[in-house]
Amino acid sequence: MEDRKRALVSRLLQYALVHEVLAIPYDEIIIKRTLEGKPYLECGDVCTDFPNFNFNASHHGDYVAIASEPLCLVGVDIVSIVIPQKETVIEFIQNFSSYFSSFEWDSIVNAGTSDDILIEFYRYWCLKEAYVKAIGSGVAYGLDRVEFHHSCWTNISVNVEGKAMKEWRFWLLELGKGHLVSIARGHPRSATESYMRTLKQAEFDEEEYHAALHLPNVRFVSRTVEQLIPVSHKDRVHRTSIS
Repeated sequence: MEDRKRALVSRLLQYALVHEVLAIPYDEIIIKRTLEGKPYLECGDVCTDFPNFNFNASHHGDYVAIASEPLCLVGVDIVSIVIPQKETVIEFIQNFSSYFSSFEWDSIVNAGTSDDILIEFYRYWCLKEAYVKAIGSGVAYGLDRVEFHHSCWTNISVNVEGKAMKEWRFWLLELGKGHLVSIARGHPRSATESYMRTLKQAEFDEEEYHAALHLPNVRFVSRTVEQLIPVSHKDRVHRTSIS
């Protein structure tokens, strides 16, 4: 039930974001899904100022988050750092060892204490999820093919099948107590075939794309669930509840 509530808030966030950024009336917003299940906006000619307007949402633990981009692909992932109860940390993370490269796995298991190992595991997992969500593939892509490098979790970069993906940027942030959030921003040409068909433009000149890639990463803004509900719907709910 808790996960269903978070999923509902995720849907509300998607509609609220589209309405706020593109000024599309709520009853005209059409959100569909690709074959892999990635949500996208069917916007027709509305998005002329944002040729590849796309968004991504995530929910885990106490938070639901959403991020959007006008040109680059965007992926976001939240993890709640949950301490396993019925097994040790090593036993828990061993269930996911096949999703990490040998370099990443060594970094995880040699991070220090059990708590350090668990946090390191979730950091890598959070980034991998953000990347595969950005390209529209989900975990079916093969997370072990995606290898992250960093300098104390800044200047984060990714190699895919051994190739450095220089047209991507990543952020990893703390989001409240015991939660992490990662954001991935990258080139549209990396999108899956079905997701690519939802975008208007896959190729850009170097200067234009560089400007988009290096746009400021705006801080998350906290909203209550009530703030996500359109005023007209609030009135309708209120009239129904008192009639």
